[in-house]
Amino acid sequence: MSYNFRSYGQDQLFLMPPSVQEWVPEESLVRFVSEVVDELEKRGRLGEFFAQYRSDGWGAAAYHPVMMVKVMLYGYSVGLTSSRKLAEALRMDVGFRYLAANQQPDHRTIAVFRTAHREALEGLFTEILLLCKEAGLVKMGRVALDGRRVAGSAAQDANRTRAQVQEEVTQLLNEAARVDAEEDAQHGPDMGGNELPAGLKKAGDRLRRLKEALQVLGEKEKALQEEQRKKIEARHEKAKQSGRTPRGPEPKAPEKVELPPNARANATDPESRLTKNRRGYVQGYNGQAMAECGSQVIVAQELTNAENDLEQFLAMLKRCRQQAGRAPEQVLADAGYWDEAVGARDGEGGTEFLIAPMHWKNEKTPRPHRDRMAQKLATEAGRAAYAQRCSTIEPVFGQMEMRGLRRFLLRGLKKVGLEWSLWCTTHNLLKLWRAKLRPSMPRRLVTYSA
Repeated sequence: MSYNFRSYGQDQLFLMPPSVQEWVPEESLVRFVSEVVDELEKRGRLGEFFAQYRSDGWGAAAYHPVMMVKVMLYGYSVGLTSSRKLAEALRMDVGFRYLAANQQPDHRTIAVFRTAHREALEGLFTEILLLCKEAGLVKMGRVALDGRRVAGSAAQDANRTRAQVQEEVTQLLNEAARVDAEEDAQHGPDMGGNELPAGLKKAGDRLRRLKEALQVLGEKEKALQEEQRKKIEARHEKAKQSGRTPRGPEPKAPEKVELPPNARANATDPESRLTKNRRGYVQGYNGQAMAECGSQVIVAQELTNAENDLEQFLAMLKRCRQQAGRAPEQVLADAGYWDEAVGARDGEGGTEFLIAPMHWKNEKTPRPHRDRMAQKLATEAGRAAYAQRCSTIEPVFGQMEMRGLRRFLLRGLKKVGLEWSLWCTTHNLLKLWRAKLRPSMPRRLVTYSA
């Protein structure tokens, strides 16, 4: 029997040196990412990445920042975000090898680049958004706003009360003192006296996080005291205006207000919060995004550790002016964003709000802005406009989750904020790619097939 197979031999040598250019299709995402970054460099928009390097040529050679940016953006575009997985892909994946020109930075180099260039990487969101605007994908008409609770790199069972944190801090310090005394007896007191013994390096990192957790709890207590101070001031102002002493006992002095004994902070990532999403409670962060209706391009994004969305509406509107350059004509948001103070600013600056107002049972206090918003949403035009909220913002979060955004890898609000920014940046990058628009040719349709 004679088979008709193509020749197959893993030991076959190339007759001519191979080029990775031949292995990457012209219409592929990897080529598109490369072209976008090259276009940004040509426009002089990547200068911040070069600022940290010596311009006199001295020192060890560093990997080119343009190459590192390409690898980072393509990695987040395809759901590879771990520095170790990116390092592996640079060895095994043709697309990554094409972007890196067969250079292979290790995972530590990738991790250090991401941290050292945090602000510059966050700035890429605005740069990609500008390309989307040039391509006609952003009109700044009607947008939808929502938040997505994403788990962080911390477990719920790492939450501790103030008493538990203080007890663990005492145990770590006592253990450090014991080991320190043993090493002094064996080797002499040759340590500086301020650092933990070499055998307790990990314990030192944990001690730092525990102290940060204590600081978080302290800040929560100060917030409660400030809230009590405002209540007392309002009570005194009411008494002054009415000329009568308010009923009820005199409120407790602010300095006597204490944090409830069951208040907790996370000992692994103190800046993360226990928040609730549709699937239950997660220890993580609240990613905010505002997306254009129709194109689903994100026009504003920010990460917070707020446990709800109540105070995020006006903050995101301001963020939109910063990142997109202007406010939208209309903003859609769910009841989690409703507040009378927000409703009072409806139409300010030419931006109309459509927010599902929050209703409370047995509420007797008149809410004129809420009633006006409810009437507006009850109209045919209001219902038609608000119906676009779910079909705009929910798919945005769903697409990021499908790419792999189920948990953040880094810790701390600033570092996780970078992660969220990169997820949002690459979401827009993918929108631009799927629109078949080249960065150097805005509004011109590329003719290759999908």
